[in-house]
Amino acid sequence: MPLFSRRPSLPDPVRGRLALPPRDRVLAVVELADGRWAVATRLALCLADTGAEAGAVRRRPWIDVDRAQLTVETSTITVHWVDGTTEDLPLTERGAPAFAQTLRERVQSSVVHSETVVLPGGSTVRVALRRDEQGDLVSQVIGDGSVDLSQPRVGALVDAAELRVRRAAGLPD
Repeated sequence: MPLFSRRPSLPDPVRGRLALPPRDRVLAVVELADGRWAVATRLALCLADTGAEAGAVRRRPWIDVDRAQLTVETSTITVHWVDGTTEDLPLTERGAPAFAQTLRERVQSSVVHSETVVLPGGSTVRVALRRDEQGDLVSQVIGDGSVDLSQPRVGALVDAAELRVRRAAGLPD
């Protein structure tokens, strides 16, 4: 093992505030340009402030992350949450590649099966079967916020896709 590593080390006060459950462990960390720390664990993405204003760690299970994209020019990872909001993680150089790769792998590992549905008018939704923190399978419908599920045709298409996704995994209707 090399004596010197470019991988950042999570400060002890931040590690202490993580309060990881017994089945969880830290996989990758990155110090953010705004002074926060991003921590990828087996079960969640954690964001922690440092310094005097440090408070509770924001912890979001992987099932809450729709996707994330790295913009190399700005060294920023944009996290797209399943609720339609986004959050920018401005990276420092140290640890960024390993963290970005781990983030990608954890989000992908939570997805068991998915299907994209094209709706009347051309908008799309994704129906995904994902594994939550306890290992249970949960179905999610992820759209762009403009999808009106109260429209009978739209609701029927989404319901049919959800049924197909659940059946593909042997789950009850």
